[in-house]
Amino acid sequence: MISPLESKILDINSEACGVYVDILMDNAGAALFDEVSKRSGGKKILIVCGKGNNGGDGFACAKRFGKDADVALLFPPEEIRTEEAAYFFNLLDAEPVMFSDVDLKKYDVIADCVLGIGVRSPLDDVHTDYVNRLKKFKGCIVSADVPTGFGTECSFVPDVTVTFHDVKEGMTKDNCGEIVIADIGIPADASRLVGPGDMLRYPIPKRGSHKGQNGRLLIVGGGPYIGAPAMAGMAAFRVGVDLVHIATPKRSFVPIASMTPIFIMHQTSDDELTENDVSDLLELSKNVDAVLIGPGLGTADRTMRAVRMFVEKCDKPTVVDADGITAISSMPVIPGNVIITPHRRELAAFSGDGDDIASVQRISAERNVTVLLKGEEDVIVHSDRIRYNETGTPAMTVGGTGDVLAGIVSGLMSKGMNAFDSACVGAYICGLAGEYAFSEYSYGLVATDVIDEIANVLIDHLDV
Repeated sequence: MISPLESKILDINSEACGVYVDILMDNAGAALFDEVSKRSGGKKILIVCGKGNNGGDGFACAKRFGKDADVALLFPPEEIRTEEAAYFFNLLDAEPVMFSDVDLKKYDVIADCVLGIGVRSPLDDVHTDYVNRLKKFKGCIVSADVPTGFGTECSFVPDVTVTFHDVKEGMTKDNCGEIVIADIGIPADASRLVGPGDMLRYPIPKRGSHKGQNGRLLIVGGGPYIGAPAMAGMAAFRVGVDLVHIATPKRSFVPIASMTPIFIMHQTSDDELTENDVSDLLELSKNVDAVLIGPGLGTADRTMRAVRMFVEKCDKPTVVDADGITAISSMPVIPGNVIITPHRRELAAFSGDGDDIASVQRISAERNVTVLLKGEEDVIVHSDRIRYNETGTPAMTVGGTGDVLAGIVSGLMSKGMNAFDSACVGAYICGLAGEYAFSEYSYGLVATDVIDEIANVLIDHLDV
């Protein structure tokens, strides 16, 4: 069962896999034709089409009937919204009529191809009148994908719904009649691989939002290593976070604070993170939306204990990266909403028995974590959910790119995305930013080049 959003994501990812919307539309039309043909038996057929892709499915169905079915439009042809729907409209043999002029008593079967999923309530007057007329129709109604008005207060129940690829969220026999699932050729990689469609998950800020409503992130890092938390913080800003707090030991406080004025800096008690800092860090976490812990912390015993204490008690969504992964590897169950971002060597140490996919799934289920396993092909696992990311370049083995990834993922978490989606979309954005940087700097790219390209990934992939 998939949501309206998932359905849109699959369409876009299918195109990225080389299966374009016109192919999917043609296949949907063929599936609808088969089902309507079963119900018609030589009876009079009317195919009613809207102005979007649901209407395009109807046109693709109608071209197969030729002159054996009539086509009615709810709106004039010039209002057809998509190129694909217009293409199939232009293939019709019969001249369409306006639905407002149709006498439904002349027909035995109606193919409802007006509105698809994700429709907002209430319907406008034209669609409301259409739905009310179909409620009074005495013949057989076959709906394409979902009945028009599905999910709104103004809807009808068809005899059968031919739904494409998978059942849509909320569909039942009571609201859709008999449900027939039709395979329309969406490739397996459209759901297996993270793709451009997944950028629809990105939480676009509302027009009236103000500072702090689009992500407040706390990064706990630094001490032995200075650059890591700073790079993570810059990456978080580039992915759209409003506020970045960095809590760092004395040794790294001044160097990080001097890099840029845009971080909100907090100094911990010593040159390394210690157990004495945990209560202050937990207090800081109350005023943020997510936490990243680990970049640049090092592996001193007292730092490892501090990380474990913090993760055990923190109630905010948390990304654990770098040395933080080492710290929590001994915890049998990791409480809360946590992502870990290991490479294969770190994962093997974490699991104790391997770095294959089965080990990743077991770790995720047993330890209660989302795992983003970094590699040539990133693997993202949350219990029984698994996806893969293929963006990136071998040049991203340069130091600091892991910190960039952690900053992106935790930044998305702070903006309200769930752990699994944050890991998937974060890996996609980071890898693609790396590809952009590679096109300019080749194997000489550095981590800050990847940070600079994050904005260009958003520009190219967000519909704003």
